[in-house]
Order: sequence, then structure tokens, then C-alpha cells
Amino acid sequence: MASPQWRSIPTVLFPQEILDKAFRKASKQSDLVEDPDKYHRTRKQMVRMIQSASDTIDVTLKKWVDKWPSLNALSEFDRALIDAAVGNDNYRKSLGAIQWAAERVRKISGESESKILRLRDIDGFHVARRHAYGRISSIVHQISPQILWLGEARDILRKLPSVDSAEPVIVVAGSPNVGKSALIGALSSGEPEVASYPFTTKQLHLGHFVHRRRPYQMVDTPGLLDRPMEERNLIEMQAIAALENVGDVLVFLIDSTETGGTSLDEQLSLLAEVRSLVTERPIVVAYSKSDLITEIPDDAEHLLSAINGDGIEQFRAFLIDLIGADVIDDPLSLPDRWHVDEIVLQPFGTKHEIQQRRGIDD
Repeated sequence: MASPQWRSIPTVLFPQEILDKAFRKASKQSDLVEDPDKYHRTRKQMVRMIQSASDTIDVTLKKWVDKWPSLNALSEFDRALIDAAVGNDNYRKSLGAIQWAAERVRKISGESESKILRLRDIDGFHVARRHAYGRISSIVHQISPQILWLGEARDILRKLPSVDSAEPVIVVAGSPNVGKSALIGALSSGEPEVASYPFTTKQLHLGHFVHRRRPYQMVDTPGLLDRPMEERNLIEMQAIAALENVGDVLVFLIDSTETGGTSLDEQLSLLAEVRSLVTERPIVVAYSKSDLITEIPDDAEHLLSAINGDGIEQFRAFLIDLIGADVIDDPLSLPDRWHVDEIVLQPFGTKHEIQQRRGIDD
């Protein structure tokens, strides 16, 4: 399931901007009508103006509906991320209101055009056009709260990460300042992508490395605090969404030096909570800042240092083996989504030489 491209969500205009845009285009369409008879010219102009205004609004609103990802087509992770950031109910209701308004404006246009065609005086044409404009404006203003909500939600959603759940995903979790982003930077084959979290100056780091032409994605989560779920803020809820709904493996990072500001007991308490949330994927516990550790914990299987690189390559190999994305059960088939370069082989030699090799006469 492909990840939604949040940054491609189109700009959301203000309600009055939509109307100004529609009526401005309608006026220009009126100037294009040619007919020597004033009666027929006016009737055509009024019909053309209503059609143009409704078309503009209809296309604008439906473009938003089409370009915004459908919740039903998203992964559980992306739906949970939207719910934590802006709320799935508001998301669904706002897009539904936009769709309703587009259809209503189109219906008003058809009704007004039919009315004008039944009229027999020029003044009546103008009155019908103004009445249609009024009804269209009323519909747009009626959904003003939903339009404004979409504009604010767009600014938030554009900052969300795009994670392809069809490729291997490694989620890195832990308390604040334990070295999650540093670990991702050390494991990444390139510069990690950085995106700001909604409602905060905190940042999200997305990294990846490639093994046998397959990308392995790494997602950090905002530092979780050891406190009840109902006391957690939106940023922490996004982290919970990542923990519960995405990833082939979860790496829980512990800073036993406590230099990050969270005691070891609090970190272990948080680990216990994470284990209760994540039951269907393996959890790997790793200790960060090994260059500062003076006493190695008894249960430490993975000691890592993003500063001097200790344990990084071994840890990468361990994660690849644990995920097993390239394990071949059937030697005659490739793993799912295996990246194969398409190479077109051309016959070697001239046409005459090829025919001779194949026993074909000229």
C-alpha cells in the first residue's frame, strides 16, 4: 500500500476567494458571447455566466476531494497518524461537506439555466442570474467552517511523514534524548530527511539504507514520557500510532548513562508499556551512548554508539536478518517487491551473422 504524498495536497482557498475566482471567470465568459440580437445575447450571457461560475466552484471543490487521500485507502498507520494530528471524524465530515457543496452548486446551475430558458424578458434574465449567484454564495458560505478546517489541516498534514508500509520499516522509540535521531543518522546511507511535527518545534527524522536494492526505512518517534495515556499530548499520540500500526521491527533505545535526563527506572517502565502495546512485532532493546557507558548492563545484547560507530554495522546486519525481507523460501521465485532492473537483451552480430547462427537462409 503506497504512502500518501502529503505535500501534494492542493492549496485550500478561503470561501470568499473561491467566489471571487468563480464570478471573475464568469464575467470574462460573458464578454465572449456574440449575438446581434440583444434579447438572445443577454440570455446566452446569463446562462454562460452561471455555467462558468458553477463549473469553477465544482472543479475547485472536487479537486480537493480527489487530491486528499481517502481514509479507506490508507494503511492503519496513516489513519492513526491523521487521527492523532487532525482527527479522522473531522477529516471525513469536512471532505463530505465539500463533496455535497460541489453537487449542490451543480444542481443550482442546472435549475437556474432551465428557469432562464423559460423567461421572456431581459430584466428577468438578470434577476435569475443574480438569484443563482446568491444561492451559490450561500452554499459556499454554509461550508465555510469545513473549508477553513481543511486549510488548517493541510498545513498540519503536509508535515507528516510518508512511510511506504510495503517496504521494510524500522521504528525507533524511547524516552526523550536517548539518541534516536543520532542512531538513525548513523544507520542511514544518506542524510536523513527531517520534518517538523505538527504543533511543536520537535522534528521527525526519516532515514533509510539499501540492502540488495531494497530500501529499509527508519522512523523515529517523539520522545515518550512515562505517564498515563490520557495525559499524553498529540505528539506523543502520534508516536503511539507509529508504535501500534507500522513497522516490521521496533527498536527501543535505552540510555543507561541517564545523560538524556530520564532515569533508567523510568525508561524501563516505559519499555514495559511499549511491550504491552506492541504484541505482533519483535522488539529489540539496544543501549545507546556506549562510548559513555562505564558499567555494561547485564541484559545488554546491543551496545551502540552513534559517535564512534561502535556496533552500528553489526546492528544493521542483525536487523536485516531479523526482518527477513529477502528470505527465499522458493528458489524459483523472488521475494515480494524484489527490485529487478529491466534489461532488454539485443542479439549480438549483424543480421547476416544472426541468421547464419540460427540456420536461416537470406
